[in-house]
Amino acid sequence: MGKTMLEVRDLKTKYVTREKEDVYAVDGVSLKIEDGKTLGIAGESGCGKSTLALSLMGYYFAPLHYMSGEIIVDGKNISGMKPADVQKNILGTEIAYIPQAAMNALNPTQKIIKFIQDVVHAHKVDLSKKDIHDLARERFETLGLPAEVLNKHAVELSGGMKQRTVIAISTILSPKVLIADEPSSALDVTSQKMVIKMLKDMLEKQFIRSMIFITHELPLLYNVTDDIMVMYAGQIVERGCAEDMIFRPIHPYSKGLMGSIIVPEAGEKEKKLEAIPGTPPNLKHPPSGCRFAPRCKYAVPMCHGMTVPEREAGSGRSYRCAFSEEELREMYGNE
Repeated sequence: MGKTMLEVRDLKTKYVTREKEDVYAVDGVSLKIEDGKTLGIAGESGCGKSTLALSLMGYYFAPLHYMSGEIIVDGKNISGMKPADVQKNILGTEIAYIPQAAMNALNPTQKIIKFIQDVVHAHKVDLSKKDIHDLARERFETLGLPAEVLNKHAVELSGGMKQRTVIAISTILSPKVLIADEPSSALDVTSQKMVIKMLKDMLEKQFIRSMIFITHELPLLYNVTDDIMVMYAGQIVERGCAEDMIFRPIHPYSKGLMGSIIVPEAGEKEKKLEAIPGTPPNLKHPPSGCRFAPRCKYAVPMCHGMTVPEREAGSGRSYRCAFSEEELREMYGNE
């Protein structure tokens, strides 16, 4: 086993609405990612993926609030740290974040190099303008981005180039962990491939040491990640290696998620698509028992009231369900 870059233990975070209602968006999430590895997180919109990404940085501002749990980055426990300390000692150097709609993150009134200078100085890294320029030029060229981009404004760049530029800026200080939240969304297929290649190159060159890749496109994770976790209603319902999760899902939600999309692999794209019925629950008042039970066609009365166990399925795989893997496989086989 490699060195653990990020370990999360029973993390719970919530939003507090203007009406002072609690929304439990991340409820008891645990995960671990090792040096050189990529973890994928998948699930429907509203399941808590982006909130989990924000929570993992330990940088909380209203309406998002830390409740409990531990976040350990390269041996440093950042749980409950003051925002100023997280910004100074953690963000950018230990853990970095690529947000959704990253193409809109660039300041349209600044040249890219000025934006990079501001980012470096915001994280309290003491480098001269020349040092920052040399670092940026070398990093851009190594990642296949032309150095002349540094002297351009965002409006002069294509969508794909903007996205790759934001990724390069986010990792300019070589963080231990990169959290990429839907980094290839809103891009054409060619630009998506370039972004994915860039992320893989950064891992290979150790500009980043590990990565969490968040998306609702499960098949994309098969070519990007080592392991996948499926998230539903603020909880992780299944985790395992990418191949098992894509081709042999256990949990009914994972199976439904895979069954509702086209997988461009032999023997998969001919399968009939089947939508998951219903909608995700309101996390102000999450269902008792299994949170997926109100939408699950295999649910029985006990699913709605029992404490749902997390079951081990071998080879580091686990899932959260009232039924054993053998029982679920038999149900699937009888369809």
